[in-house]
Amino acid sequence: ILTSLEKLEVSPPSPGQLRHVFFHNALPFVGFGFLDNAIMIAAGTQIELSIGVVLGISTMAGKQCWIQNRLFLFSCSSSLAGYVEALASRLGLSIPDLTPKQADMWQTRLSAHLGKAIGVTIGCILGMFPLLFFGDEEEKLEEKN
Repeated sequence: ILTSLEKLEVSPPSPGQLRHVFFHNALPFVGFGFLDNAIMIAAGTQIELSIGVVLGISTMAGKQCWIQNRLFLFSCSSSLAGYVEALASRLGLSIPDLTPKQADMWQTRLSAHLGKAIGVTIGCILGMFPLLFFGDEEEKLEEKN
């Protein structure tokens, strides 16, 4: 026997609610993608160049060190994700007003996942700004090896 509440159909989220879900998920990921990429580019390149020069290792060994450094730096930037989310909530990013059934609908999940994917993509593109400061030093070091 179904209760009267179980018989009621829940309407899908409105386009405005889906936009709110999208931006609620995208904004923290813009910050995370920015920090992640900026840290990996700036610190990773410096670590790679310093280890390669000091140890006098081959390009292949340098690439292995590069991979390990990226994993280390990714874990460092991942620990900043909580701070990025806290900052987003301080900026007034409110939680979308959805019922639990609406929050579990495919439209809502799709909007949330798209927001995260697009947010981290935009953040990573913005986080490439350290590349503007790298010049011919890296090319000269690579030519010496």
